[in-house]
Amino acid sequence: MKIFSVFDPEFTPYGQVIKGYDFVSLLQKLEQVSEKPSDGVVYVPSVDALESLPVFSQLQNNAYGGMPIQIGYCNGTNTKLNCLEYHRDSEINVMADDAILLVAREDEIVDGKLDTACVKAFLSPKGTAVEVFATTLHYAPCSAKLGEGFRVIIVLPRGTNTDKPDIIPLNQEDSRLLARNKWLLAHPESSEAENGAYIGLTGENIDIAALI
Repeated sequence: MKIFSVFDPEFTPYGQVIKGYDFVSLLQKLEQVSEKPSDGVVYVPSVDALESLPVFSQLQNNAYGGMPIQIGYCNGTNTKLNCLEYHRDSEINVMADDAILLVAREDEIVDGKLDTACVKAFLSPKGTAVEVFATTLHYAPCSAKLGEGFRVIIVLPRGTNTDKPDIIPLNQEDSRLLARNKWLLAHPESSEAENGAYIGLTGENIDIAALI
């Protein structure tokens, strides 16, 4: 697997680098209020201390066109794919550390399954903000250097990744709904699959440890 950069043209189908925002205070606050686990990954959808900063209203009104949003984080140490998820909208990631995004496209799902051979890797350097398109499958970032962790700001429409709505399944996609606005395909080797998540990834559970 080759690791591209989010600045490379190969990233164009999956997202875009966002410019024009000052994320310095947001990233400083993230370091103050969050830990960086060395033995796993932690995700928090919404953090008051991050949402109280001026950039919150800029992201809500400019990037999301006035839609209600939340700002949280995904921190930790990770080298494996494990799962891919998607939302009905774009997700913004702001990197407090170098991180690698493993992504694929929603249109590469065939009969509810995605071959992990479709997955591509992109390095997003510290300080970079990227929009991950709604049609892009993604999950927890990966470490950019073996043994080193990452902190990544996660911006999404408010309520995303919180309690799953109580639905009567109407189609095959409904079986992938794991949380609010979160459809997930798990690899059979993942802990998510062991806990009952929809198994939708075939092929190798990608591990980039040998590449970083």
